[in-house]
Amino acid sequence: MTAELVRGQNHPLPHTRLEIRVSAGKPVVAGATLGDEDGRVPGTEWVAHPGQPALPGIEVSRQATADHRLGVDLDAVPAAVHRVTLLLALPLGPALPVRFGSVAAPFVAVTGPDGGEIANYTITGLDAESAVVALELYRRQGAWKVRAVGQGYAGGLSALLADQGLDRAGELSAAVQEAVAPGLARTVGTPPPRTTEVRHSAATAAGGTVGDPGPAPGATTQPPAPTPPEPPAQPHDGPINYTHPRRQSVAPPPPPPAAPPTEPGRPPTPVAGDATGWSMEERLYNQVWGMFEDLARTTAAYRSAVDFAESRLDQELDRALSDPRSRIAGSGDAARAAARAKHDKLTEQAREVLDRDLAQLAAESDVVEPALPAAFARWDNPVWHAYRVPMEIPMALRLGDLHLPERPELRIPMLIRLPLERGLWVDSGRAASEAASLMDEGRLRRLAMDTAVAHAARLLAVYPAGEFTVHVIDPAGSAAASLAPLVHSGVLDQPPAVGAQGVSSVLAKLTQRVDLVQMAVRGGAADALPPDLDTAEQLLIVNDFPHGFDDRAVTQLRYLADEGPAVGVHLLMVADREDASAYGPVLDPLWRSLLRITPVPDDHLADPWVQHSWTYEPPRIPPGSQVLQQVLAQVAEARRTWRR
Repeated sequence: MTAELVRGQNHPLPHTRLEIRVSAGKPVVAGATLGDEDGRVPGTEWVAHPGQPALPGIEVSRQATADHRLGVDLDAVPAAVHRVTLLLALPLGPALPVRFGSVAAPFVAVTGPDGGEIANYTITGLDAESAVVALELYRRQGAWKVRAVGQGYAGGLSALLADQGLDRAGELSAAVQEAVAPGLARTVGTPPPRTTEVRHSAATAAGGTVGDPGPAPGATTQPPAPTPPEPPAQPHDGPINYTHPRRQSVAPPPPPPAAPPTEPGRPPTPVAGDATGWSMEERLYNQVWGMFEDLARTTAAYRSAVDFAESRLDQELDRALSDPRSRIAGSGDAARAAARAKHDKLTEQAREVLDRDLAQLAAESDVVEPALPAAFARWDNPVWHAYRVPMEIPMALRLGDLHLPERPELRIPMLIRLPLERGLWVDSGRAASEAASLMDEGRLRRLAMDTAVAHAARLLAVYPAGEFTVHVIDPAGSAAASLAPLVHSGVLDQPPAVGAQGVSSVLAKLTQRVDLVQMAVRGGAADALPPDLDTAEQLLIVNDFPHGFDDRAVTQLRYLADEGPAVGVHLLMVADREDASAYGPVLDPLWRSLLRITPVPDDHLADPWVQHSWTYEPPRIPPGSQVLQQVLAQVAEARRTWRR
């Protein structure tokens, strides 16, 4: 499985014979340096570049091209080499780009002997830089790893080489540019930019596969333990690239609206719909997930930089304490002070970059939120005051918000695709989170049911009339107050089922529907379904489980959870798992099949892509607002009109 790295992240290398592939869209110079254990490059003879393309264990291209393939044999590098660093730089010449911010984000992939990708890295966030350290291969305790760096240099290749410790960096930079100059005159047009599918990171995130290529905040299981943090790239000054490749689609969409012009050097002005897609709804959907990815990336880079600063501080303090000379004339105190100063500087630089990126994302959020359609919008969005029953199903539905502790007020909409692919479970247990444990049990259960009703109301509101039906099981009748908006508006075909008999009746009806539709689909005889069968999507709200459920009812509920989503029957459970502990592991598959959400903020959504734990914030209807009643009244009227 390919590891998709973010800045500062590392990944073990299973092979020592490798190929590094670079795709940049425009001609770039590719080179590599061989560094010692401290990362220093002893001299120009340790630099592989177009004028000196081959060194022991590394070979680079002789020309500046849009695509490179570099051969690496880590077994062949000198024993003193502990770090192989990949460099990219823009060539000099008329009509050539002078900064990476004006070209497509470079893409770097590390492949094994069989050509299979081990890791890749898209270098986003570059602006005025004309040279960049793309990644590095480094030796740690006898094993090799790759780390995504992404450190840009506005001073160009000479500044980059000087930072590698070379004394004659300017002369070497000039020699490299001179070596590629003849080939630039023969350079042919570059291929069109790569297109990749939009990553629905957390989204289907919430569905459990970030991205289906990666993590997802919707995953309810914790990711494997990450490798120990190791030195990341130091932060650079480029802004977030709002058009990185992850926001491209497989088909050429209409162009997004043009952003207003900005002053040179200033970040682009955010625009709602600044993503690919055939419609504004699709562009907004892709933009929201682009914002999610940007927040994940910049936070991962910040955390990695802070971890590196802490690790470096520990190492330097250990070195100072182990050196007997540091105990003389106060030199030890000076060494410790210098180490802490370096630590503070690195941390401060990382925080500055994070704050800048978060400010840009906050500005984008301020523009995007008011432009969202009803299915994507919060309940306090004015779009609900102009609500009309839709004529078609939207792409996705907002389940709440996601945020990280670095900026809790910056919230990203948590969108899941429609139709639902799995059921929902609103956890009413007090042991699930710290916030829940501080609440009264009765109040928590009421809040959980209110949350479920708000989700059901939103689902009813975003489906066309007659295409979504809600059933309710409330065995003890304890949720009457929460269910009042659904009952009084008339959107329910039947009143909430109570008692064991009511539970049995509703489950039998929905189980039969699943069986009939499955048989019709498998037999290719959809027209043979009974005429009185409701073909709309079905949602079953279950409160206070397992009260009122016998063994047969529990089996039917598990059947609906497993087989229902494929034929349009979905569960919305409001339950405390501890209440069903008597069933033991029998119900484990049921809980795993549902997406767990909470009635209070809780950081339970794990994102294996960058090892974040996202805090889920449930949707809230503004106090005193009648928006829910007004929307349900329109839904009920549309349903009555549809039945005439």
